[in-house]
Amino acid sequence: MIYLVGSGPGDPGLFTLKGLRCLGEADAVVYDRLAPESLLRHARPDAERIYVGKKPGEPSMAQEEINALLVELGRSGKTVVRLKGGDPYIFGRGGEEALELAEAGLPFETVPGITSGVAAPAYAGIPVTHRNVSTSVAFVTGHEDPTKGHSDVDWDRVAGGADTLVLYMGLGRLREISEGLIAAGRSPDTPVACVRWGTLPEQRTVTGTLEDIAERVREAGLKPPAVTVVGEVVSLRGELGWFEQRPLFGRRVVVTRARAQAGELSQELEALGAGVLEFPTIEIRPPEDFEPLDKAIRELDGYDWLVFTSVNGVESFVQRLRHHGLDLRAVPRRAKVAAIGPATAARLRSLGLRVDVVPEEYRAEALMEEMPGGELVGKKILIPRAKVAREVLPERLREAGAEVSVPPAYESVPSETGKEAVAAGLEAGEVSCITFTASSTVENFVRVFGEERAAELLSGAAVACIGPITADTARGYGLRVDVEAAEYTIGGLVQAVVELFAGAAGAAKKDG
Repeated sequence: MIYLVGSGPGDPGLFTLKGLRCLGEADAVVYDRLAPESLLRHARPDAERIYVGKKPGEPSMAQEEINALLVELGRSGKTVVRLKGGDPYIFGRGGEEALELAEAGLPFETVPGITSGVAAPAYAGIPVTHRNVSTSVAFVTGHEDPTKGHSDVDWDRVAGGADTLVLYMGLGRLREISEGLIAAGRSPDTPVACVRWGTLPEQRTVTGTLEDIAERVREAGLKPPAVTVVGEVVSLRGELGWFEQRPLFGRRVVVTRARAQAGELSQELEALGAGVLEFPTIEIRPPEDFEPLDKAIRELDGYDWLVFTSVNGVESFVQRLRHHGLDLRAVPRRAKVAAIGPATAARLRSLGLRVDVVPEEYRAEALMEEMPGGELVGKKILIPRAKVAREVLPERLREAGAEVSVPPAYESVPSETGKEAVAAGLEAGEVSCITFTASSTVENFVRVFGEERAAELLSGAAVACIGPITADTARGYGLRVDVEAAEYTIGGLVQAVVELFAGAAGAAKKDG
């Protein structure tokens, strides 16, 4: 089966459930320039990925070659996803590909996608229809086949044929199109909006009228890809604009968390308008030797306390229990449980384990203040955690008379995935902020680039740390720290980033 799948306008969250299912089944994915690359994560790891995107002024695969490729893949017996930007059949040449497949006798299905002509205006605060303002809309291409030698668009009919006109790919001919619409009877004062990279954090909107929009776009330096909306509905943007009003809109933030844990932070930042660039400076792996942890599990009945310092520690410990055919019911009922941080405590509770102690301050030193010192003498305490971690807590517990076991439950190893993209973004001044969620993320960032280059790369971006320990590590490497989270959690870090840029925006407004 060949699936012609519309990937939507750019925001991966607008992709369809059926599209996800098709990606998961595909042996090969043939994708365009405007199809979000992040969607490729939903394809099988072993699926073939073939890029056939077209970019103005650069060499690219001809449409006839793409058609032939799809036929070849289909005849080989593979399940294929042809991933196209927007909707396959709305100025996406999906019809041409479908006809080629039909003529070859190959089975295919079309999976519609949200078209940018609807989505980009909506994200810019412009409904393409609106009661008492616009009861009709026409979608028109502004970029026809240049080999025809003539235009099939009858601008005289289009001008009066619908209240709202949505033009695809017409930015390069905007002056000509505007003059044609005016000549055909549209008022020169008709509101117009051009929306570039609609639905993405890079979205940018320029407004004007038919008379001056071409000049405004030129002055703004707006480049393709963009859609243009012509009609009175554009005047609603001032009241209905929402996407560009979010507190982190236009900011690009680097997330250095391990990929498995990056999701929560990335999602919270994206929900507030930020463009997220994931650079997992660490990778979570099983320890080289499970014997110390296995020994602790065999002797679990003898422990009086279990202390978890991170969600990673919880997950790794539970996974090893399952390996032995056990679960958290193996924890003796008399044993008390301590967790550093609300996220760690929440994960334990979600697994059905009671948490006895959570320090108000989310670090090892604070835990000692919450644990009954006099009662620790002779007690056996288990701390399943990373192979390399701060020794403050085990040392303090031993000083209090406890017998402490610290078996490695996982390892944090350096990763360089995404190094080039992050370096390029920082050098170009495109990154607004970089976030560090643990000392290890700082250490590995510095290891990847070297101390001098790391400081140089971060000189033009804000540095946000989840707490004082991480911040001290950053300063120890000569990095400037712009903000620390008041609450040492992912939510606290996000709030700190929001407040940082809100303060910067307020200061800029005051200066202006």
